[in-house]
Amino acid sequence: MSQNDPISQFQAERAADIASMGADEELRRKSIDWMLHADKYKYTYNYSWMGRPIIKYPNDMVVQQELMWRLKPDLVIETGIAHGGSIIFSASMMEMMGIDGEVVGVDIDIRPHNRNEIENHPMMKRITMIEGSSTDPGIFEQVKAKCDGKKCIMVVLDSLHSHQHVHDELQLYPDLVTVGSYLLLPDTFIELFPQGYYSQNRPWDVGDNPMTAMRQFLSEDDRFEIDEEIDNKLMITEGIKSYLKRVK
Repeated sequence: MSQNDPISQFQAERAADIASMGADEELRRKSIDWMLHADKYKYTYNYSWMGRPIIKYPNDMVVQQELMWRLKPDLVIETGIAHGGSIIFSASMMEMMGIDGEVVGVDIDIRPHNRNEIENHPMMKRITMIEGSSTDPGIFEQVKAKCDGKKCIMVVLDSLHSHQHVHDELQLYPDLVTVGSYLLLPDTFIELFPQGYYSQNRPWDVGDNPMTAMRQFLSEDDRFEIDEEIDNKLMITEGIKSYLKRVK
């Protein structure tokens, strides 16, 4: 690195800061404490993207933007649609970046009021919605058909957060991710929240969530690796250690 190259110098300093931050266990604990406190107010429910609720931490939105800018995916597959903010976000990134691509969203229950809002949104021109279980073989074949001719495919698995369901998704969707692109597994933070925090009203808990499914998947499939640099810088995130890069 030349001392006269300010861009390289900035990038090197930033990489060093990110590595140091990732090694700061106190900061990691404080980040979980903050997320837990903020969840009292349903923090991630309080943001919208282009008029539609997007149930994400802003940090995760920025990192997905970084990945999309670098990779220019021409297909983003998302399981879990909810209010539609996330698929609209992905579609709008393609629109803004000039990517000739589309977004496929899968949900077992696309509620009529949400469907209406999404279908009337300007970004709908880049979106296909498929209603049904993401692990249903027939639904998966519909998604897989959308991959024909695509050069760079990114997958976001954000539907039912139980170990079994995510594990079942991980038997299917990783095959669709192109080498060098990413598989995103939101809501791994559930494993680090207190035991019983969700189990009273949700079918997931400590020991039964996307992180436990991810750990099993990574022990069985060597095509993917955790992107540690992303993990080190996010801290406030729904996807702890769950930005998986396909390396082969």
